[in-house]
Amino acid sequence: MSEATITILDGTQLRSIDLSLLFSDRSVTGAQVLDLADSSVSSSLFGIALPETLRSSALNRIGFHDIVAFRRSELTRERASEILKAYVAAIADGLRDDPVVVSILDGNNLRVFLDDEDDFAMLAESLFTDLDTEDKGKIKKSEIKNALIHMGVETGVPPLSEYPLLSDILQKHEVESSNELGQAQFAEVLQPVLQELADTLAKKPYVFIQSIKVANGARIKKLLADEKQFSNVIEKLWQWQGTHKEEDEVTTSQNIRNYFEKEWRELGLPPTEANDAVVLLYDAIFADIAKEKCGSISEKNQVEKLAKEILEIFVEQLEASPVYYDYDPK
Repeated sequence: MSEATITILDGTQLRSIDLSLLFSDRSVTGAQVLDLADSSVSSSLFGIALPETLRSSALNRIGFHDIVAFRRSELTRERASEILKAYVAAIADGLRDDPVVVSILDGNNLRVFLDDEDDFAMLAESLFTDLDTEDKGKIKKSEIKNALIHMGVETGVPPLSEYPLLSDILQKHEVESSNELGQAQFAEVLQPVLQELADTLAKKPYVFIQSIKVANGARIKKLLADEKQFSNVIEKLWQWQGTHKEEDEVTTSQNIRNYFEKEWRELGLPPTEANDAVVLLYDAIFADIAKEKCGSISEKNQVEKLAKEILEIFVEQLEASPVYYDYDPK
C-alpha cells in the first residue's frame, strides 16, 4: 500500500522568506506582527498551523514572555520589522531543534490504484467485503462514504471533517442514496469519486502533522553549547552514578548508557524503545567507547569528559542519519 509523502520541516524552509516592506503604517501592534508572521510561516510550510508551544517558545527566545501584553503593544514600523524577522528566525531555530514531520496527500497515492486495473479491482473488492457486513452481496450506495473512511490517510484519502472539498465531491456524485449496489456497481461508483478526489488533491493537497519525532543531533548540540545546562546534566549523572556504585562489574560507560537511556528526552537522544535501529546505534557507540575505556572512573571531571565525548559521537551519527520515531502527542 502506498504511503503519504513525508516531509521534514526543520526550519530551512523559513530561512529565505522575504519579510521586508511588509508594514505600510507608521504604527503597528504586536498582534499585527504575530498575525503576519503566522501567515508568512504557514504559507511557507504547506499551510499548516504550527503548534502553539512552538510559537510561544519562539517568542520567549526573543524576550517576549507575556504574549497578551505583546499583542496589545504599539510598535514603530522599524521595530515591528525587527521583531517580525527575529520571531520567524526563532521559529526556524525551534524547528531545527525539534523538527515537525508532515504528510502530504496530493492525489498520487490514489493514482497508484486508479492507474492499475488489478490494484483498483482488489481495493474495491476488499472495501465491498468489509462493508457488506450482512454478507448479502449488496450494500447501499451511501456506503461509498464509509469506504473512503475505511481507506483513510494511509491510502491517500483525507478525513471528511478536515477536507470539505471531499464532501462536495460526494454530493456531486449523489452517493447519499439508499439504492443498493452489487460489487461491480460499487466499483463503478467508487472509481470516478476517487478520480475526482485525486484531481482535487493535486490542486489543493491535504497536509497534516504526523506523530513522529526526529532525532537529528540538534538538541544535543544545543545542550553541549549551553555550559550551565550541560553542567546540570553532569551533576545529575554524577549523583545517579553514585547511587549505582554497588552494582557489580558495571563500568562507567555502561552506567552512562543506562543514564542516557533513562533520560533520553532531556538529552535530545532517541529512545531505545523506538525501534531496533536505535538500540543498534547505542550498541555501536558504546561498544567503541568500551574498547578504549573499559573500567570504572572515579573522578567527576573524567566522567564529564567521557559523557561529552559520547554525546558528540551521537551528534555526528544523528546528523549523518537522523532517527525517526513515533511518540505520544499527549
